[in-house]
Amino acid sequence: MAAEYDVDGPHQGQPLVTGGTALENASAAVVLTHGRGATARSIVQMGEEVHRDGVALLAPQAARNTWYPNSFLAPVERNEPGRTSGLRAISEAIEQANEAGIPAERVMFVGFSQGACLASEFVARNPRRYGGLAALSGGLIGESIDPDDYATEGADLEGTSAFLGCSDVDPHIPEERVHETADVLAAMNADVTKRLYEGMGHGVNEDELEFVSEMVANLVD
Repeated sequence: MAAEYDVDGPHQGQPLVTGGTALENASAAVVLTHGRGATARSIVQMGEEVHRDGVALLAPQAARNTWYPNSFLAPVERNEPGRTSGLRAISEAIEQANEAGIPAERVMFVGFSQGACLASEFVARNPRRYGGLAALSGGLIGESIDPDDYATEGADLEGTSAFLGCSDVDPHIPEERVHETADVLAAMNADVTKRLYEGMGHGVNEDELEFVSEMVANLVD
């Protein structure tokens, strides 16, 4: 899959931080993508809160802790090569899971903020059955969203569960982009749950963690 993102960008060669069940002993995996200014280690710690036995946690690290330089609402070209390099980092994490015998339908994505945007973009650009997507305070990347760019003929997420959680007044993520992202994923046959939290700000709450924990549990049930 990495061949689709054939670029040696800023995030190639960065460490892949792991947690949970050792990959060689796991039957499922969660790929976690951190936010701007955060670290792979910090989002693995969040992953440990929702972990289940048998699930490996895999977190790519962004160079200088930032996946792309500008707002995710900027024109796509202004966030290259970081955006594409980040998508390749996710692809490479999936490849490690696949090489350990974990199929894509047992690989779930969890991202916060910049990481949620990147994870959403990866799933929408590479549609197939996955173990799930949890985009916390994020959405699809670009100045505007054209559903026809994503829901092309044959694009099918095959019922993949997708959870979008965000504040209704997030200073970085417009509510409208959350709706647009949900619509694009639903058009590709994702099973979408969308929750907007009144006045929350930019963060993760207990309701979101409980929902994500159930999604992770479903990977190994």
